[in-house]
Amino acid sequence: MKATMRAVPLLAIVVVLSLFVACARPEAKIATSWDQKAAAAYLDQRESWWTGWSGAARDHGTFCVSCHTSVAYALSRPGLRTALAEQGPSANERKLLENVTKRVRLWKDVAPFYTDHGYKAAESRGTEAVLNALILASYDSQSGRLTADTRAAFENMWALQQTIGDKKGAWSWLRFDLEPWEANDSQYYGAALAAVAVGAAPENYRSTPGIQTNLRLLREYLDREYLSQSTINHVALLWASAKLPGLLEPKRRDSIVDEVLSKQQSDGGWELSSLAYPWRGWGLSKLLRTWIREDGTSQERKSDGYATGFIVLVLQQAGTDRNGASIKRGISWLMANQNAAEGSWPSYSLNKRRHLSSDTGRFMSDAATAYAVLALTESQQTTSPVASMSNR
Repeated sequence: MKATMRAVPLLAIVVVLSLFVACARPEAKIATSWDQKAAAAYLDQRESWWTGWSGAARDHGTFCVSCHTSVAYALSRPGLRTALAEQGPSANERKLLENVTKRVRLWKDVAPFYTDHGYKAAESRGTEAVLNALILASYDSQSGRLTADTRAAFENMWALQQTIGDKKGAWSWLRFDLEPWEANDSQYYGAALAAVAVGAAPENYRSTPGIQTNLRLLREYLDREYLSQSTINHVALLWASAKLPGLLEPKRRDSIVDEVLSKQQSDGGWELSSLAYPWRGWGLSKLLRTWIREDGTSQERKSDGYATGFIVLVLQQAGTDRNGASIKRGISWLMANQNAAEGSWPSYSLNKRRHLSSDTGRFMSDAATAYAVLALTESQQTTSPVASMSNR
């Protein structure tokens, strides 16, 4: 009873703060363009730093592939080639692809990303297997040809899919209690990325007879664990459904879109700290994490580039009308919030306050810039709007 009484004032404070921030949020700025060359320069510089950073170095002369920098770079950098009059992958892209390919070919010999704790080896192995397949499948989708290395990456991935237990259908995933990619619920995000990789792979890879049982287990896991997930994980599932047909029933798909649109801010962007924590079954402590980081500092309660870029990209790919008001406002936010000096977009750590000019402090901006680029280049493509979603 005493614990409950203590919790009530805390909950009241959270509610009051929510109402205050909702009233104080700024209106959208107006912008009509963005600097592609500056964005490319930022992404190139950050990927170059990452590949040479001692903290990313791994055995056999390779480096760790991170969700925030390397994966995001691999997905976004090709979209900037036209603006830079490039005929093929940049030097940093080639280095990244060579690194991933090398680790795929040496899969049985190369050490996991993390070996200092016993369970971390399994977690890092599962995480890497999914990310390798995602990166290589994404590049193969540009040529329309599935390479032998990408097939091998998928074989590595399927071999590590869990086939028993309550996480059947997913992969072991790195957990460092770091939102949004290495948290206790990030296993769901990883499974969604595996679905994205399968859907992106060319030559109709998703119809390969030998992987149908794996796909069934994956679909069942994503459906079974849906209700306990955060909004940002729901966005990842919506992204996967845009790549892998039949992954989501129309009713659930529409529910995710409604959920996401209801959280758009008055300035046109989305705020990551209010999207990254599951509300079902997590109690007061997780509710408070939407306001207070682990180090006791306040969360940034404002729109950010990662949440906005990721959501705008997914809404477009999922069939939401590109000319709808919500997407237009999101695109406008992205155009208005690029850092003119360095070409990046802002985003903030959910775990502790970091100096935004430091190399590690830029991790969230790396992801924000990559997904902003993805969203903005997607918006430049001309496709027919979906009539049923024209009012969104």
